[in-house]
Amino acid sequence: MDEAARNQDSRLDDSELVTVSAAYEGASADIAQGRALARDFLERLQAVHGLPVSARALGAVQLVVSELLTNSIRHAPGPCLLDLTLTRGSITITVWDSVPALFVARAADPGRVGQHGLEIVMAVSQSFEVHREPVGKRTTASVMLADDPGGDVTGHHP
Repeated sequence: MDEAARNQDSRLDDSELVTVSAAYEGASADIAQGRALARDFLERLQAVHGLPVSARALGAVQLVVSELLTNSIRHAPGPCLLDLTLTRGSITITVWDSVPALFVARAADPGRVGQHGLEIVMAVSQSFEVHREPVGKRTTASVMLADDPGGDVTGHHP
């Protein structure tokens, strides 16, 4: 079988669900581990399945993972879970932690130092939700992999 045929066999269609998950103890080092997990997941989707992943999408997903894990580690000491799921051209990032208090984005204030994480997440995400769970809360954001509304994608090397 030639190389093109092998690559085509590994391509994903819209009905397939691809996900990766990790559990963390809630230490600051977990933030870097979460970013690395996100980067490796997207690079594997591109290399193994031929999914186009732009540099913008790679950076945005890592940024969202970093901000959501940072919020959980700072405000909900203890374990947290990270799920990354490919869903119809976007990556859904979900972080669960054990504290039920919901995050609230603060009003924009260019003079404020820090505490802009949720503003940043909402700016780069297609969707953002926080839900209370029977234990704790689940925060979910979705980042599109396409670079423009027309569906053109950069960063894919066939």
